[in-house]
Amino acid sequence: MKILIATDKPFAKVAVDGIRKEIEAAGYELALLEKYTEKAQLLDAVKDANAIIIRSDIIDAEVLDAAKELKIVVRAGAGYDNVDLEAATAHGVCVMNTPGQNSNAVAELALGMMVYAVRNFYNGTSGTELMGKKLGIHAYGNVGRNVARIAKGFGMEVYAYDAFCPKDVIEKDGVKALDSAEELYKTCQVVSLHIPATAETKNSINYALLKDMPKGAMLVNTARKEVINEVELIKLMEQRVDFKYITDIMPAANAEFAEKFAGRYFSTPKKMGAQTAEANINAGIAAAKQIVGFLKDGCEKFRVNK
Repeated sequence: MKILIATDKPFAKVAVDGIRKEIEAAGYELALLEKYTEKAQLLDAVKDANAIIIRSDIIDAEVLDAAKELKIVVRAGAGYDNVDLEAATAHGVCVMNTPGQNSNAVAELALGMMVYAVRNFYNGTSGTELMGKKLGIHAYGNVGRNVARIAKGFGMEVYAYDAFCPKDVIEKDGVKALDSAEELYKTCQVVSLHIPATAETKNSINYALLKDMPKGAMLVNTARKEVINEVELIKLMEQRVDFKYITDIMPAANAEFAEKFAGRYFSTPKKMGAQTAEANINAGIAAAKQIVGFLKDGCEKFRVNK
């Protein structure tokens, strides 16, 4: 069996070493495709792969057509919108993610970005503090729970809304559960966004939802750029000079945001949430273990397609 790591943004070497150890201990072969620049390179590499480990790499119908021997794709991370699930199912390919492995890294980044923003991007002027501020967590999954844990250490009042998480689960963590996204945004001065990009959530963070946030509002997005209605967010920020938008997913309209909202907008050059050595290692080794479990025992615990 041949397991391919296909990453245009490679894992850290220590993570690759850990993946190799798991794969070779199971008696399988490991192949590497790193820093590729053309899709043709990926199409060639997948031809004889039985399993693929990816990060943000795109696995679409064309890739699946080329991968005649493929049985499983594991996305090392939580989000899997870069994989065409319907096409994978049609090709008889199992798709998994590795939930929770990157969650602390993303949560630490979210809080770090909040500090950066309330201190006016360290521009030498007087800022404010997070202590006593109301933080709203939109989606209370693995990342959201870690954000709550860290935010309580800052002395923030923590609220959360998750359409799929029971209120009692949220409240047992000492977090105030709210009944709707609208209530969350009206209540909290800072909102940390952790919803996935789905048909229902794309463009859902819009003018109507954001306009009633309290004075001095800040939206922190370490989730997906597709959930933001950029046109409506720009409209809102033009009207509200107190509103800040901070993200590690560069918007399509990055140049317009940067030009119009200097001092109120910040984006990292690329997705940074999982960019720690620890998250690299955790997610990569988890992906390797899940592939071995699937190929040897048929384990589908983290399967995300039908």
